[in-house]
Amino acid sequence: MQSIRIKQVNEVKISKYILKYTFEDWNNLVESDVVIVGAGPSGMTAAYYLAKAGLKTVIFERRLSFGGGIGGGAMNFHKIVIETPADEIIKELKIRYIEPEEGIFIIDSAEFMAKLATAAIDAGAKIIHGVTVDDVIFRENPLRVAGVAVEWTSTQMSGLHVDPLFISAKAVVDATGHDAEIISVASRKVPELGIAVPGEKSAYSEIAEELVVENTGKVAPGLYATGMAVCEVKSLPRMGPIFGAMILSGKKVAEEIIKDLRNS
Repeated sequence: MQSIRIKQVNEVKISKYILKYTFEDWNNLVESDVVIVGAGPSGMTAAYYLAKAGLKTVIFERRLSFGGGIGGGAMNFHKIVIETPADEIIKELKIRYIEPEEGIFIIDSAEFMAKLATAAIDAGAKIIHGVTVDDVIFRENPLRVAGVAVEWTSTQMSGLHVDPLFISAKAVVDATGHDAEIISVASRKVPELGIAVPGEKSAYSEIAEELVVENTGKVAPGLYATGMAVCEVKSLPRMGPIFGAMILSGKKVAEEIIKDLRNS
């Protein structure tokens, strides 16, 4: 068997390369067009369409993985449900499916996560793991959300007090899921924005899917809700392991932001 010659790279060079190119990315993304908080289904779908439209888009995800609630499926079973018309998106992203009845599509959760992430990244979006967004930046005259404050998730978990870095953005998207964490912070700390967060209702899948998509969008100047965060803000029912509304919501919020930024 022929021996394999592996390029020799010493430890200092490894560190230098990582630091150099990481900070090139951070220096670029501190002024972004759109910051999305949460790499779940709606957040990654939004990132795909926003980046595809040429907007500088970054997703901050507190975990060291992407997918949000996709991976857990229903009680850790690895199949999830998508329904019409969300199948147009999974077909666009070449996600394989089974169609047990007309308009219902069963897809593999791992493939769904991987291909959503790949689509967003290939379109030009950045996904940065291990970063928690714990506050917003706001401006007056006119009153608006103008970016976010970020910290390493590991720093927060350790209980250390470390001041954040700031990332400016023309639009901030709360894709944090059930708790609508970013909108909740903004409603509490910038009451002038006039945001209420009444909380989501219990499950009613038949109506929740349409209601989530209908209510997706701007909640205050510069601040938008997508996915399950919409349920929290608009007091809508939850729907469980059916994800059509999540990706349709991500597409809708992207379309609204694109329109708003082009008209600003």
